[in-house]
Amino acid sequence: MAKLKVGIVGCGGIANQKHLPSVRKTGLADAVAFCDLLPGRAEEAAKEFGTPDAKVYKDYRDLLKLDLDAVYVCTPNRSHSEITVAALEAKKHVMCEKPMAINYTEALKMTDAAKRNGKLLTIGYQNRYRADSLFLKRECEAGVLGEIYYAKAKAIRRRAVPTWGVFLNEYEQGGGPLIDIGTHALDLTLWMMDNYTPKTVTGASFHKLNGEKEPANAFGAWDPKAFTVEDSAFGFIAMENGAVIQLETSWALNSLEVGEARTLLCGTKAGADMNDGLTVNGVRHNCQYEFKPSFGRGGVDFYAGDNDEPPVREQKIFLGAVKGENELTVLPEQAMAVTRILDAVYESAKTGRQVVF
Repeated sequence: MAKLKVGIVGCGGIANQKHLPSVRKTGLADAVAFCDLLPGRAEEAAKEFGTPDAKVYKDYRDLLKLDLDAVYVCTPNRSHSEITVAALEAKKHVMCEKPMAINYTEALKMTDAAKRNGKLLTIGYQNRYRADSLFLKRECEAGVLGEIYYAKAKAIRRRAVPTWGVFLNEYEQGGGPLIDIGTHALDLTLWMMDNYTPKTVTGASFHKLNGEKEPANAFGAWDPKAFTVEDSAFGFIAMENGAVIQLETSWALNSLEVGEARTLLCGTKAGADMNDGLTVNGVRHNCQYEFKPSFGRGGVDFYAGDNDEPPVREQKIFLGAVKGENELTVLPEQAMAVTRILDAVYESAKTGRQVVF
């Protein structure tokens, strides 16, 4: 069967380190077009990952004129919606890198465009494809945890502020750790709960450590003048069904309690957390128990014969859906709910008031 033809818009780190290597490993698609505002980056990506006749563009509109099956949007957050909507209107399926959009209004435009054009749209939440995430999702679907009424979504770094690209630029990114890594933790949590209807959101964000001259940052010292986003943010989300979620996220925080893309779930029958590997806890025969599944080779296979890393699984699901062989794992409506809540945390932090939906 002929391979799918895909185009890449935005040839920076996330394209070169995640999407392009993973697409190549699947063997399901050829990257035939590359676009970046810096033509040199597009040329380098095309040379490394493209077909011999791959096209290179500076304007994504030119790329969209090609006969492509799908387009990958790997640009700064502010342009996610604009480029995704244009690609969908050009009748291309789209994989957009997380977060879905810079705010809920822009995310809604993307979902509407996908429906209007009958094309697939998914968002790059690759943490759903981890072995522990897939196992826990099955446990939740099987009712092992019962009704999940309390959860924590955690994405805490002690000192790991990204100092490259536009990560520190609020205009381009829409925010800092909340929209960057908090989005992964919140997506995992909502997905496990299968609960996407918030009732109220209260949030707080902080910009306390940006002025430090010797920050001991994992990625090198940052420029305080360029550091215009929050260094940490926290939210309390009450859902329509009465469940509540605590959201904790930081790039820089004086804390030893760290971890990214983790969730903690408390249900009526059992609980689970990802604090030290996945652990399920509960009561059986009047005794408390803790269960830690093993995810080494020879353990649980979630896709027959498949020991791929999460980004490769992500591409197999997306490209398979484009070919009509399976359904998407990350639905645009789910990603839109994540963006809606993140948007509300920022609004509440700014106004000092609770956001009521």
